[in-house]
Amino acid sequence: MRWLVTGAAGMLGTDLVRRLAESGHEVRAAARADLDVTDAAAVELAVRDVDVVANCAAWTAVDDAEAEEAAAFRLNAVAPQLLARAARQAGSRLVHVSTDYVFDGEASEPYAEDAPLAPRSAYGRTKAAGEWAVRAETDDHLIVRTAWLYGAAGGCFPKTMARLAGTHPTLSVVADQVGQPTWTADLADLLVRLLEADAPAGTYHGTSSGQVSWHGFTREIVAALGKDPAMVEETTSDAFPRPAPRPAYSVLGHEALGRAGVTPIGDWAERWRAAAPAVLA
Repeated sequence: MRWLVTGAAGMLGTDLVRRLAESGHEVRAAARADLDVTDAAAVELAVRDVDVVANCAAWTAVDDAEAEEAAAFRLNAVAPQLLARAARQAGSRLVHVSTDYVFDGEASEPYAEDAPLAPRSAYGRTKAAGEWAVRAETDDHLIVRTAWLYGAAGGCFPKTMARLAGTHPTLSVVADQVGQPTWTADLADLLVRLLEADAPAGTYHGTSSGQVSWHGFTREIVAALGKDPAMVEETTSDAFPRPAPRPAYSVLGHEALGRAGVTPIGDWAERWRAAAPAVLA
């Protein structure tokens, strides 16, 4: 298959391009400097001769989006609309990466793929708008929501915690936000497996299995550094006020993957242990 990957220089895009190349797929890597995904004419030209468009381009600065929602909307909603329209016109499948922030974060059990959208932040609103635009423009889409991403090719939570653990005797980390730490290499693999399985069009969740708090995840990060996890102390979200509200519960269910015959990503802790040498190198 011939793939176009937007956002190819980002953390996920880098791993997806690598995974595709290793699998023998023909891949065109489009970083921000290569393709303006908000330019309709440029998008139409880029999509014209590919089988699959994987949209990894996004505004991911969650707090900045509160003050710059219009700019975030252009990248998170307008760009997916243009890519979806161009994909439909070219007869290509569109894979669009979305987020747990489209939900309200107040659930007590994993969000199903068809759970009502109720974003509480500007970032979440723009990503929800991107999902709606994709569904409106093309039936041949795979919307894949993910959360708590980390990887070797960019800044991420484990790298930040590792740096702080090297300069602080203790770390205070919130224990009242729960989610699924997900390695970008695993998500890239899942995206490819979905396409290779010819999964039905629709919405899927691309996160690790299981769940943990940021505090619990940090204990595992510290352990991977050979340090004592006891140095990680619990605190609450109230201790770290941010412009954008964070979901308290970001656990996503994987029922749609099962129905499509695609194996979900494994348990977050097992996958972190596999990822840690590369991410923390």
